[in-house]
Amino acid sequence: MDMKNYSSSISGFILLGLSSNPQMQKPLFAVFLVMYLITLVGNGLIILAIHSDSRLHTPMYFFLSNLSFMDICFTTVIMPNMLVNLLSETKFISYVGCLVQMYFFMALGNTDSYLLASMAIDRLVAICNPFHYGVVMSPRRCLLLLLGSCTISHLHSMLRVLLMSRLSFCASHVIKHFFCDTQPVLKLSCSDTSSSQMVVMTETLAVIATPFLCILFSYLRIIVTVLKIPSAAGKWKAFSTCGSHLTVVVFFYGSVIYVYFRPLSMYSVVKDRVATVMYTIVTPMLNPFIYSLRNKDMKKGLRKLRDQVYS
Repeated sequence: MDMKNYSSSISGFILLGLSSNPQMQKPLFAVFLVMYLITLVGNGLIILAIHSDSRLHTPMYFFLSNLSFMDICFTTVIMPNMLVNLLSETKFISYVGCLVQMYFFMALGNTDSYLLASMAIDRLVAICNPFHYGVVMSPRRCLLLLLGSCTISHLHSMLRVLLMSRLSFCASHVIKHFFCDTQPVLKLSCSDTSSSQMVVMTETLAVIATPFLCILFSYLRIIVTVLKIPSAAGKWKAFSTCGSHLTVVVFFYGSVIYVYFRPLSMYSVVKDRVATVMYTIVTPMLNPFIYSLRNKDMKKGLRKLRDQVYS
């Protein structure tokens, strides 16, 4: 492989993928193809079930259907190209294609985090202020929360990609990852990335910490309110409505914090690939199961959808 110097006019990158072992390419292709199809079908069914059942036309399921849609888009930004590269010898992605993938990956990933925060607010109002739930979580406010989530996420992504586009690349154009993420691409740059890293870390902290702190505050308020409920059955009923959401939050934010809130010097190729697979592929695939297995309303919606299909 030619390792001559490359400048900011580099034509593209080589994505090494999850493994450089040729014998692992086809088994990995089969595994991730199945995971991708499960993600598409599972999240698609959640969207169809919610839209086909009028009982599920509530703020919580409005956000859940949009989360499922974002998860489909989020994985589609990465998975098709990853699957093609697993069967390809070149594993090439153009410079522009890399920046485009980076833009939509960050925009959709951040939208996911803001939707999780919106769902936490929904649970907060439902448990702590149930008599005003319909007024506080009105369709107009839910729509504003969705639009705000998308707008902030896309502006954040645009800034990040503009900073990346100003970098120069030398010596190697091999990205030790399965998609164009910021950390492995920054590793290749021969520009002084200290200022870019500082801006990225500060701005990312603000953008990601905002929904995370919102979720944290919401659940602290929920816990305080639930502990005041006299009966154990009442406590369990209130907490049970939050279980699915909390599980997804732990999966999503656990891996995101591990990957992005460390200095570039601490970047580990293998460990970060595993953590990135968790929130880019595994979490979107598991979301439909997490939200439907212990949710009676969602199960009824899926059964109704099945009956409509077979009737």
